[in-house]
Amino acid sequence: MSAAKSYFFCGIGGSGMLPLACIVRAQGAEVAGSDRALDQGRVVGKFDFLRRQGIALFPQDGSGMTSSDQLLVTSAAVEETVPDVVAATRLGAPRLTRPQLLAQLFNAAPLSIGVAGTSGKSTVTGMIGWILDRAGRAPTVMNGAVMKNFVTAETPFASALVGGGGAFVSEVDESDGSIALYAPRIAVLTNISLDHKSLDELRSLFRGFAARAGTVVLNLDDAETRRLAADLPGALTFSLSDPAARYSAADLVEEPLAIAFTAAGPDGRAPVRLAVPGRHNAANALAALAAAAAAGVPLAEAAAALGSFVGLRRRFEIVGTRGGVTVIDDFAHNPDKIAATLATLRAAPGRLLLFFQPHGYGPLRQMGAELAATFAAGMAPDDRLVMPDPVYYGGTVERTVGSGDVVRAVLAAGRDAEHVPDRAGAGKRLAALARPGDRIVVMGARDDTLSDFARELLDEVGS
Repeated sequence: MSAAKSYFFCGIGGSGMLPLACIVRAQGAEVAGSDRALDQGRVVGKFDFLRRQGIALFPQDGSGMTSSDQLLVTSAAVEETVPDVVAATRLGAPRLTRPQLLAQLFNAAPLSIGVAGTSGKSTVTGMIGWILDRAGRAPTVMNGAVMKNFVTAETPFASALVGGGGAFVSEVDESDGSIALYAPRIAVLTNISLDHKSLDELRSLFRGFAARAGTVVLNLDDAETRRLAADLPGALTFSLSDPAARYSAADLVEEPLAIAFTAAGPDGRAPVRLAVPGRHNAANALAALAAAAAAGVPLAEAAAALGSFVGLRRRFEIVGTRGGVTVIDDFAHNPDKIAATLATLRAAPGRLLLFFQPHGYGPLRQMGAELAATFAAGMAPDDRLVMPDPVYYGGTVERTVGSGDVVRAVLAAGRDAEHVPDRAGAGKRLAALARPGDRIVVMGARDDTLSDFARELLDEVGS
């Protein structure tokens, strides 16, 4: 870790910042921070949790940066005009981005396991962390989502786990290019598809990540990672359909809220029953089993541990059922994730009322057409998509493509969709449409209040 003993996290409530701040604090450093959501009075529970960890919180007005001995940690894209950054510059305080600090911690670990890919990396990270924890390896885990297995009354926001062992398991992000900073002992690559960058950029970043690893775990069911596997003959491959893979699944049985299969690997076969649904989660489990094997955990032991894995918050999370209507909270926000969620939902009967809040105008410019095509392909004729405007917290942004463009494309493809600009209005529209047997699915990313919105929606349909 950096030689600094005092860290200030600007944007400490973010999904990537909060767990990192907790890890640094648990390792003995002084940690403080600020967050725009704190100033706006949003997600209060998260900040109460940080205070209980001994982390001091300040307004995001520069008042928390008081010494050149503090190291300022920011997101990769923070603007130079943010008051905390201005104060740090005035003081001559050193700065690191969140991925730079994380990469320092990760690369220094005796056993570093990095999980990358367009989709599934948070779940695979949680699965590997749970397997290693059950195996007594006391891992440190850095995740972008709350791992429900590690939630306690004292740690309700368990997106990080601090262990005393030598293993450091981390989700690795490609969206800002910071994946290039990581040199994993074991690299897991779930898939490569359109999200924050062009496919050419993604291919280059992920290929470099794989090349720096000691052992690589690759998905043969994804066309891009399959091509990469052809150039890496020593890779640990996994597949739901290709018998040539080193790790495979047979006898898959899908249930509305679970999936079971037999996992096969170089050291034998083992039954797996996951308490999370969907074929994509069976693939995630194979990736985790392969990585665990590379870390020295036998297949049977790892498979048994996965039987008690209960998933991540906001990954197909059932909020509740009222008046015969079920509300589901889900992180799906790119074409791959949305397709996986829709396929999982189709395993059970019932009309789908889909709420999708884009996580910014930039992503809509990058993949708006693909999002529309994914919804149109995954929806049934009686399903309905309702979209509010993208999440927006201020700053300069180009708004040439909006939610209305996606809705028009879905309608043109023959499926039912509407644009309700205001989120509260979209919620009222969904509640008015709902009838017994329906499932309302709240989808979107980078907005912690979506879970609150899902709970409010459940109350609305039950009133």
